[in-house]
Amino acid sequence: MDKPLHELSIAEAGRKLRDGSVTSAQLTRHALARVAALDPRIDSFILVTEDRALADAATADRDFARGVDRGPMQGVPHALKDIYDTAGIRTTCHSKLRVDNVPAEDSAVAAKFAAQGAVLLGKLSTHEFALGGPSFDLPFPPARNPWNRDHAPGGSSSGSGAAVAAGLVRMAMGSDTGGSIRGPAAWCGTVGLKPTYGLVSRVGVFPLSWSLDHCGPLAWSVEDAAIAMQVVAGYDARDSASVNRPVPDFRADLQRGVKGLRIGLIRHFYEKDADASLEVAQAIDAAARTLAKLGAIVEDATLPDYALFNACGRVIMYTEAFSVHEKDFRARPLDFGKLTYMRMAMGAFVAGADLTHAMRLRRELATRANQTLRRYDAFIAASALAPAPPFDGPMRQTAFAAPIQSMPWNVTGNPAMSIPTGFSKQGLPLSMQIVGKYFDEPMVLRIGAAFEAETKLNMTRPKLAA
Repeated sequence: MDKPLHELSIAEAGRKLRDGSVTSAQLTRHALARVAALDPRIDSFILVTEDRALADAATADRDFARGVDRGPMQGVPHALKDIYDTAGIRTTCHSKLRVDNVPAEDSAVAAKFAAQGAVLLGKLSTHEFALGGPSFDLPFPPARNPWNRDHAPGGSSSGSGAAVAAGLVRMAMGSDTGGSIRGPAAWCGTVGLKPTYGLVSRVGVFPLSWSLDHCGPLAWSVEDAAIAMQVVAGYDARDSASVNRPVPDFRADLQRGVKGLRIGLIRHFYEKDADASLEVAQAIDAAARTLAKLGAIVEDATLPDYALFNACGRVIMYTEAFSVHEKDFRARPLDFGKLTYMRMAMGAFVAGADLTHAMRLRRELATRANQTLRRYDAFIAASALAPAPPFDGPMRQTAFAAPIQSMPWNVTGNPAMSIPTGFSKQGLPLSMQIVGKYFDEPMVLRIGAAFEAETKLNMTRPKLAA
């Protein structure tokens, strides 16, 4: 029996597009209908670009008919977190301060998808300026978790996580400064990959923290994340952090398995340095046993205390965020949402000496982490310490990513991917991270693909009713 169109992976959709059994117009109209029916329940989209999507689909179908193949995303619908500039299409950063902003040029990532003939379905909810949320005092409502709409989807790529989990798109781009790709992936039960710092251009993406910001995909499967990386990775001289090195084939090793690999489990992060829920800890233990059953050698590894990574990253993030917004913060403070204002204000009180100490500590932590990683092919660690919390539950107003143990890999710049490990008793997703050496995304994806193939956790989707 054929799958519904929205359950086709990027690779599956690509094969059908190329053999003529489905058209991009069919995929796109199906996606638009699904967004219209289901998104009012989860508010993942800020803007649906229907006319643009249909035009993109028509162009892709004409290209296929002429034998023109621009790449694996040709004709496939996708969406972008609403901090990615899109020429002639509003980019709001989910904020009153930019609610009428219409960029003249595409971001580097948007341009790469357009050049490949991908279909832009729309712009996705975020936390204000990728910092302040989930919040109900902004121009648009916060995204909700498709597994239970009363629970948070994670931040700040909240709309990306929710839209992918709900099957509205196969892949959506997010950004990650302290965990904003991996957090929504963890709480929404999707794959979320933060690439190595400098691998994906951030040109045309509104900054939160220049030295911590990463761009990457959220997707329903490891292979779909690899396909998206193949499109967006690469050197960009306009981004001062961009690294000029060959782009690997991100799908080349997906079928190689994990036999003989050495994997370090950073257990103390979530058992000693913080208290993960029993369900999270048990799911990570089960995942480690699965990888061992598949032939990997999994053993506990030790890094500096998690609190050092977290404090280091937050001093840098809040200070750099305040520097980005200082002018508006002083001139238009009441136009920010409450949470954005509270979090950004902390950056105004960081002394130069404190920032200097944080930068020095960052170097030390990155060196220690990567020295330890030399003994392994990858690490595994917790993503979220607990399943997604309810919106009306206790939430720490200033530490928006406290339940997500993702900051270490923004501090070090290593690639890190969140992947589902199961479900809580409430039916909410559980997760873990896979962390690799610099620019070794193929290894991260390889381990994730082996685990995914064995567990088939990506086969379970939330049930949404219009």
